[in-house]
Amino acid sequence: MDDQVHWVRITAEHTTGTMALDGRDISSQVSGYDLRQRAGQPAELVLFLSPVVKDEFDGLARVAVGVSPDPGPAAAAFLSAIDAGELERNALARYDLLNGGPHEMTRAMLALLQDWASGRWQPEVSG
Repeated sequence: MDDQVHWVRITAEHTTGTMALDGRDISSQVSGYDLRQRAGQPAELVLFLSPVVKDEFDGLARVAVGVSPDPGPAAAAFLSAIDAGELERNALARYDLLNGGPHEMTRAMLALLQDWASGRWQPEVSG
C-alpha cells in the first residue's frame, strides 16, 4: 500500500473550527478527530464522521477506525477532584437548581457537576 500523506488544515477556536483535506472543506462531515504525531513521523489523523454524512469516496485510502474513548476514567478523575463541602455550598447557592421537590439536593448537585464538567459554571473560590 502506498504511504502517501495528505495535506490537512485544521483551525479550531473554542468549540468550532474548520477542517480541509487536500484542499477540500470537510468540516460538515466530521464530528471530531484525534491528531497525534511521533518525532520523525508524519502526523496521524483519525476522523470521526458525522452521522449525517452521505458522501461518496472512490479511491485508495489508509483507514483508521475511531472508537470513542471510555468516559469512565475521565469521570472518575473529575469526581475525585471535587471537594464535597465546595459542592454542597455551590449547590445551595444555586437557587435556580433548588425547587423544593424530593431529592432536590441530589438533583442540584448532579446538575452542578454537569455544569462544571462542561465548563458552563465555575466553582466559587472560597477564601
